[in-house]
Amino acid sequence: MTKNGRQHIQTLVIGGGQAGLAVGYHLARRGLPFVILDAHPRIGDAWRQRWDSLRMFTPARYDALPGLPFPARGDAFPTKDQMADYLESYAKHFNLPVRNGMRVDRLWQEGRRFVASVGETMFESENVVVAMGSHQKPRLPAFASELDPAILQLHSYDYRNPSQLRPGGVLIVGVGNSGADIGMDVAATHQTWLAGQESGEIPFRSGSFFGRFIGVTIVRFIGHHVLTVSTPIGRKLRPALRFQAAPLIRVKSRDLAAAGIQRVARVKAVENGRPMLADGRVLDVANVVWCTGFTNGFSWIDLPIFGSDGEPRYDRGVVAECPGLCFVGLHFLYAMTSDTVTGVGRDANRAVDAIAARAAAEKTEWRAGTIRSAGAPARS
Repeated sequence: MTKNGRQHIQTLVIGGGQAGLAVGYHLARRGLPFVILDAHPRIGDAWRQRWDSLRMFTPARYDALPGLPFPARGDAFPTKDQMADYLESYAKHFNLPVRNGMRVDRLWQEGRRFVASVGETMFESENVVVAMGSHQKPRLPAFASELDPAILQLHSYDYRNPSQLRPGGVLIVGVGNSGADIGMDVAATHQTWLAGQESGEIPFRSGSFFGRFIGVTIVRFIGHHVLTVSTPIGRKLRPALRFQAAPLIRVKSRDLAAAGIQRVARVKAVENGRPMLADGRVLDVANVVWCTGFTNGFSWIDLPIFGSDGEPRYDRGVVAECPGLCFVGLHFLYAMTSDTVTGVGRDANRAVDAIAARAAAEKTEWRAGTIRSAGAPARS
């Protein structure tokens, strides 16, 4: 506790999902003091709160954080609840200091220290790792508010299962993996339209023998080692890949057709309270599920580190213009896999490398200052 009543900790990790826990693992291994603040009541809740039928896109052998294998057969595709329980057991296994129910309201800097407020509680630290994914704040088109109030609107963030929907047709807006998965989920009980153009699909079944043992390995290698900021092709493709939907993985176009889902053009506006497509058609639906992505939700970070696009500036997660600040868990932070369970461990290790180096430099600086204050000559 500092003199002004603030709690002091050397490193503050904001976010207790897979990214924050991976950072905690590497900090603990190096013996560096830290606390993880997580807004949810329970570790893993970010996964528990997703739609009921969600499964991991990669087999269990690729779904582990550093130091602890995933407790399932290597070729199985874990459910979202199994992933949530794994994260909770991971924190317990390594005795990571996670404080739940702690949502940071504001982060700023006073001198060389960071200050974070959680309600009336204040933390001071030399280092901060923002360990949160890019999917924080649901993104909706401006015209969503013009839809007739009789139409039920849900973002994929709030969708759980078809029982939430009203009787009548469902328009899914967005043809990424979320849109395809949710479309398949509701098509059995509701007439379903899927609006938009997908960004291709991987050329194999993820659940097939080839997919489980060969295809996923190839895709993971490309995403983890080839599509990175260290390779020419990764740097070239990164701007587009950061903001477009990923190729369809589990659900294919032919699956959508077989389920009776009607593919339509993108939604461009609202006419008389109904969604209007780019081709001029107006759909009379009872429900709209927006699978239109997210924004980073970093409005609580009161530091001059953001570019004109609203995204934080960093080099592989380390913010050079704000020493001691790092990001982990963002999409394509270093590689295409940076926001996945597969990729956060490597990025977390890099952030902790920077924190350890800074701590060593400050220790050396403090010792040199102590020697000089005792009258010893300063080294040139």
